Amino acid sequence: MKYLFRLLLATLLLTAVQASAQSRLRIPAKGAECEKWVAGAFAKGKVPPFSFVCGGVPSGKTIADWKYTAETLPAAERNVTERVYTYTDPATGLAVECRVKTFADFNAMEWVLRFRNTSEGNTPKIEQVKVVDITPESTAKGAFLLHYADGSHVSKADFHARTRELAVGDVHSMHPQGGRSSSHAFPFFNVQLPTGGMVVAIGWTGNWKADIARPAANAVSVATGMKNLAAYLLPGEEIRTPSTAMLLWQGDDRMDGQNLLRRFLLAHHHPTADGKPAVFPICSSFNYGDPAPCNEYTCMTADYATALVKRYKQFGLLPQVFWLDAGWYSKAADWKNGYNWANTVGNWSVDSVRFPQGLGPVADEVHRAGCKFMVWFEPERVMKDSDWAVQHPEFMLDASGKAAQPGWVKRGSVDSFLFNLGDPVARTWFCEQIAKLIRDNRIDYYRQDFNIDPEGFWYANDQPDRVGICEIRYIEGLYAFWDYLRAEFPGLVIDNCASGGRRIDLESTSRSAPLWRTDYNYGEPIGYQCHTYGLNMWLPVHGTGTHKSDAFTFRSSLSATIIYNWKISNADSSIPEMQRRMAEFAAVRPYFYEDYYPLTGYGDMTGDDIWLAYQLLRPSDQTGYVVAFRRDLSTEEQKVVHFRGLEPEATYVLENADNDDRVEATGRQLMDGFTMSIGQPRSSLLIKYGKK
Repeated sequence: MKYLFRLLLATLLLTAVQASAQSRLRIPAKGAECEKWVAGAFAKGKVPPFSFVCGGVPSGKTIADWKYTAETLPAAERNVTERVYTYTDPATGLAVECRVKTFADFNAMEWVLRFRNTSEGNTPKIEQVKVVDITPESTAKGAFLLHYADGSHVSKADFHARTRELAVGDVHSMHPQGGRSSSHAFPFFNVQLPTGGMVVAIGWTGNWKADIARPAANAVSVATGMKNLAAYLLPGEEIRTPSTAMLLWQGDDRMDGQNLLRRFLLAHHHPTADGKPAVFPICSSFNYGDPAPCNEYTCMTADYATALVKRYKQFGLLPQVFWLDAGWYSKAADWKNGYNWANTVGNWSVDSVRFPQGLGPVADEVHRAGCKFMVWFEPERVMKDSDWAVQHPEFMLDASGKAAQPGWVKRGSVDSFLFNLGDPVARTWFCEQIAKLIRDNRIDYYRQDFNIDPEGFWYANDQPDRVGICEIRYIEGLYAFWDYLRAEFPGLVIDNCASGGRRIDLESTSRSAPLWRTDYNYGEPIGYQCHTYGLNMWLPVHGTGTHKSDAFTFRSSLSATIIYNWKISNADSSIPEMQRRMAEFAAVRPYFYEDYYPLTGYGDMTGDDIWLAYQLLRPSDQTGYVVAFRRDLSTEEQKVVHFRGLEPEATYVLENADNDDRVEATGRQLMDGFTMSIGQPRSSLLIKYGKK
C-alpha cells in the first residue's frame, strides 16, 4: 500500500531521558529503518526509552548494567517486526521485558512492558512506571503544539478537538476519570513540532496517564503509563502495562499525522472477522422507543420482534444487522416492582414470558431475512440482588473492599458488584456463560456495555503496597475475555459501548469498535455533527444512531457505521425518504475509511450559529465527498472552504446529491477556496467530487 505522506523527519530527534543517563537517537527517514532505530535504542549497555523506580532507585541509574537479552520473534503480521528485550536485575531478580514492534509500512513503533519477579522473595516496590519516556526535539523555529481531544462526557463537546501551545516549563497531564479509558479524556494525541510531529496512541482500557512537557526551548518530553501503580511483585508474579504506539510525520499540517493514524489503525489495529478485516455493520433497532413504562427493550416480545423484521423486509429497509438492546433478560420487564433494564443486570437468562423459546426464534427470522443478529450485554456490572450475585458471590468485587455479600436488595449504581475478571476461575466461568448465551440464542454479533466506573472497585480491593494490581489483573482479564470470544466465534464482531464511547483506546480498537460513541441527548443533530467532526480526526470506525430521516438530521449522524432508530410504525414516518437515506449512506460510507479533513477549523464547533463542514478523500482515485451543515441560527448563506489533498492541475467534477447541479473546477481552485451555498438555516449539503 502506498501512502500519501512520506515521513522525512530530518530534524526530529529522540532522546531517552533517564535520570543521569541520556542517549540521543535520530529518528529514521523511512519506516523500514525504524528497526535500526529500535536496535540502537534498546542496545546492550544503553538506557532504554522507558523508565521506572524500583525500591526508590530510578531505573536509569542501574538498568544499563542489568543482565540483557534480545530476541527477534517469528513474523506474525505482514510488515511488522517484533523483538523482545529483557533486562534482569541480578540483585532483586526483577525482570523487565519490553516487547517492541516496528512497522515497515509506517514510520511507526509501539511497545509494552512486562515486569516479572524471578526471585523467591518479594521485589522492592515498583512505581512511577513510564512505558514510554522520550523527548522529541527540533532545532527549527516555530511553535510546539499539543493536539488532543475531549473524551466522552455526555456533551456536545464529546471528542472536541483541543490545541495547546506549550511554552518552556509547561506540563500537560491527561488521564481518564473513573477507570474507563476515554471518559473525559482521550488516549490519542498529536505532538506537533515546527518540522513535523508524533502521534501517540495509548492502549489501556483502564486508568492510563500521559504527561507532555516542554523542558527546553527545543524539546518536548512525552511519558505514558498507568495512572496508579505502586506495588511489589510476589515470587513468580508477572504484570503487564499499557501499550503505546508512536507515529512520526513531517510537515506543518497536523492532519498529515491524523490521517496517518487513521490508516495505521485500519492496517494494524482493526479487528478481524472470519479471517478478514471486520466491516462494522449498518444496524436497525427493533422500532426503538416505546412509551412508558417500557424502557429500552423491556416490552419487546418474540412475536413483536419477528413481526418487525418482516415489516422492515416488506418496505425494503433491511439493514445488515438487527440490534436488540437492553431489557431482554429476567425481571427487566417487572416495572410494577421497580425493576428496569438497568437494575436487573446479572440476571443473564432470557425472559421466559416474553421469549418462551429464548431469542433463537428472533434470530431465525433475522437470518431468514438475510441479516445478522446483535444482542446487548452488560456482564461486568452485577446488581447485588441478581442471579449471578446470589449464585457466585466469590466472583464479585465490592466497592467497600470487603467480601461480596449476596442478598442485598437495594438498587442503584452504588449497589452493584463488579465481576472480578482478574480471577482466572471467575473469568473461565464468565466466558462459558456468555458463550453459551451466544450459542444457544444464535447471536452473530456481541454488544458489550459498561455503565459503571470501576476505579473504586479496583483500588478498594488492592492489598497494602500493591496499588494497581487489581486494575492490571482486571484489564488483562477483559482482554482475555474478548480474545476468547473472538477465538470461539471467528465471525463475531464486538461493539464496545461503555455508556457511549467511554472505552476507546488502542487495545480496545484492536478488538472492537464503538458503534454508539456517546450517550449525549439521543437524536440531537447538532451534537452528533460535533462528535463526527471531532472523533474522525482520530478513529476511522465509529457510529451513532439516527432517529429521523430528513437530510439534516440523518447526515448529522454519518460515520463509518450507523444505527437506524426509525419508528417505521409511525404515521409521520416516510418509507420512501428512509429508502433514499439508506441509498445515500451506502454511497458515502466507504469514504469514512479513507482520509479525513475538517474544513471549518478546529475551534468551538458546538454553536448553533455556525457552519460545519468536512471532507472525505480517497487518495488512490481522487474521489470523495464533502458534508456541510448550515445550523439553525446561522445568518450566512455562503461559506468558503478549502479542499485538501487534491491534484492541483486536475479538473474535478462536483455533484450536489440533492439536485442536478454540477460544477467543474481544478484542484488548485478548490484548494484555494470553494464557495458553498445553503439558502435556508438547518439545512445540509452532500457533494460528491472526483477527477474528470
